[in-house]
Amino acid sequence: MARVCEVCGKGRSVGNSIETRGKAKYLGGVGTKVTGITRRVFLPNLQNVRTTTANGTTKTVRVCTQCVRSGAVRKQVRNAPFKVAHDADLPAQPAITKPAGKNAVAKKSVKSMVKKAVKK
Repeated sequence: MARVCEVCGKGRSVGNSIETRGKAKYLGGVGTKVTGITRRVFLPNLQNVRTTTANGTTKTVRVCTQCVRSGAVRKQVRNAPFKVAHDADLPAQPAITKPAGKNAVAKKSVKSMVKKAVKK
C-alpha cells in the first residue's frame, strides 16, 4: 500500500488548514480573525530503506522516519569496499585507554604500536 509505513502502519491523517487575517494584539493590533477553514491531509514522512531480513536477504521497504530513528528497522549491512593487504597481517591489538588530559601521549603510543606491528 502506498503512503503507509510497513513497520508501524502510520498512514495519512486529516486536519484543518486555518486562514487568519489581522494583526496580533501583542503587536499592537486588534487581534486576528479566522477567515476560512478548509480540510487538508497530513502525510507521513516515508523513506525507502534497504533492510536485512531474518534469513539474511535484503529487501527495500517504505518506513516512516520515526521507525528509522528508533531502531525498529535494521539497515542493510554493507561490506567494506576493499581491504588493505598489510591490515590483514597485523595481529589483534589490545584496547588502549587514554590517560586523562594527555592525548599526545596516547597518540604517540598508538603510532609506535602500529610501526612495531608493521616491522614484524
